[in-house]
Amino acid sequence: MNALAKMTVVEAKMFPRDPGAVAFGVLFPTILLLGLGAIPMLREPSEDFGGIRFVEFWAPSALVVGMVAIGAQHVPILIATYRERGILRRMSTTPVHPGYLLIAQMIVALVSVAASALLLVLSAWLILDVAPPQHLGTFVLAFFIGYAAVLAISMISAALVPSASAATSVGTLIFMALMLFGGAFLPRFLMPDVLVTIGEYVPPGVQAMLAAWFPEAAEVTAAGSPPWVQLGILLGTTVVAGAIAARVFRWK
Repeated sequence: MNALAKMTVVEAKMFPRDPGAVAFGVLFPTILLLGLGAIPMLREPSEDFGGIRFVEFWAPSALVVGMVAIGAQHVPILIATYRERGILRRMSTTPVHPGYLLIAQMIVALVSVAASALLLVLSAWLILDVAPPQHLGTFVLAFFIGYAAVLAISMISAALVPSASAATSVGTLIFMALMLFGGAFLPRFLMPDVLVTIGEYVPPGVQAMLAAWFPEAAEVTAAGSPPWVQLGILLGTTVVAGAIAARVFRWK
């Protein structure tokens, strides 16, 4: 087993030791959607959503909760903690480059986010009768590109902040902004048009996920840009933000 694989296994074993990441990043999105689905009127078709049920319309926004909780908070805070404790600096003096530790952490986070999404999609299907994504391949692509964009933006702060407390403060601001544009705080059909339009291009790109999951529901809030344009912008955001984070990253 090579160094990266060993580190990935270690980071995977440590992930459950962060109850906040497990509870809020993996479990809470499903709990939240099922909780809303327990309200009878939210399970009924509504004219406001073009005959779509609220739980169907809002399901992608529930995914946003887990994506930003892990991508914008858990990962940057953990990396800042490693820097604050001198772990990254000490590893930089060994044959094992500390970059392996960062890659391992991002792999574990990616698997965790994917598990959160799978749990939500299956629970919504089996309990709330919310059909799985109609265009599964496009949905998976939109999900992972959106998450990559979230992580890339968050890694800029993780690259620079000197402590876990600073990472928590910055991560909270990023978390709140992405939750807002992702429709997690307020359903997007109730948001001003300008915020809806911005939200199409701001990570994690909830509109592209909605269009792949329920194309009919996406028409309620679509501002006109096709999903491939939104995904292209998100991919560009990932590349640019990731390059900046790599350029300014501090090991100590």
